[in-house]
Amino acid sequence: MVWVIVFGGIALAGLVMVICYAVWLAHKASDVWSEISMLADRADELAQLVGQIRVPERTLRPDWSNDRSVYAQIDDVSAT
Repeated sequence: MVWVIVFGGIALAGLVMVICYAVWLAHKASDVWSEISMLADRADELAQLVGQIRVPERTLRPDWSNDRSVYAQIDDVSAT
């Protein structure tokens, strides 16, 4: 009869631990969801800020071909 009380006590302690673990896990899960929602808010803010950036359009510069000759001259000078 004593073994029934011992195993019953162990089972009750295990049940209490499982319940405590479930409560702790629920709290941690809510913390994770809170952080995920904050991350989503920050991503939206970042997207809005990036959307405000105006990139200037490239213009064709006719002197680009001259740049190549300048580079060639620099290479010739550095080779000597």
